[in-house]
Amino acid sequence: MESMGITSLKVVVPPLSLALRPTLNSVMYQQTLCIPVHCKGIGVHSGKSATLTLRPAPTDTGYVFIRTDVPGHSRRIPAKWDTVTDTSMCTKITNAQGVSVSTIEHVIAALSGCSIHNALIEVSGPEVPIMDGSSSDFVELIHNAQPRQQQKMVHRIKVLKTVEVTSGTSSAILKPSDEAKFTMQFNANGRLANQSWSLTYYPDQEDFKDLLSAARTFGFYEDAHYLWSKGLAQGASLENTIVIKDGQVMNEEGLRFTDEFVRHKMLDAVGDFALAGAPIIGCFFGINSGHAINNQLLRTLFADESAWCIET
Repeated sequence: MESMGITSLKVVVPPLSLALRPTLNSVMYQQTLCIPVHCKGIGVHSGKSATLTLRPAPTDTGYVFIRTDVPGHSRRIPAKWDTVTDTSMCTKITNAQGVSVSTIEHVIAALSGCSIHNALIEVSGPEVPIMDGSSSDFVELIHNAQPRQQQKMVHRIKVLKTVEVTSGTSSAILKPSDEAKFTMQFNANGRLANQSWSLTYYPDQEDFKDLLSAARTFGFYEDAHYLWSKGLAQGASLENTIVIKDGQVMNEEGLRFTDEFVRHKMLDAVGDFALAGAPIIGCFFGINSGHAINNQLLRTLFADESAWCIET
């Protein structure tokens, strides 16, 4: 704990390997949900109550958000890398009619991590509820909805050429590989001690729930007034956010993992890269990588048609 610059923390570490293990039967076919499931909570930035419902969807639908408080066809918002319009503290997507939904990364990471390729995501307002600040509640919803195999193969995006994006002390890179491997190094631009985490990521992970989904979002107490002045973090609390003050975790229960910060950054990356439209086969390496640079990396990849291909 000293290496993190934080002391006197309660930590629960699951007795599992840090490498996500593939199941014996790799997911070859697309999957959706059997039944609708829903949850209710508040938006971490808006502070407003919202209900979210996950529904089954046909093959090749991908992830589509539906604003139930908006009438007509303008309420559908495809969750894709090219519909991302804001990456300030979260990922926000907007359709051609200007209708948007924000803080989508945790539910998208849960769908991707649970091998759900097609889903309609209804939300009653402009922001997805934050729940406990992780993806664990969404993973539980997906489990209750009973994933169902569909009669169409999964397509994958294979990286053919190295692409890289750098901004200040943050960088992100994708390299060709025959596997999907994620590596993240994180120190909050020097505000925390270095943490690193790697995983070989398969689209059918049984370990996703135990190793990544419970890692919560976090923030610094010293930044609170600035965020509030920008209309952000209106719903943040110790119930949905790890709060760090003077190098100490303020949450009474402490951390869920000794390296929960970098695990959450990895969780965010899984959600951000799921917006590619298909699983990515390649090696990702990020240093202090966040929503903005993750999306820029996808835009850089898809801008070069020689850098990728679709394979089944």
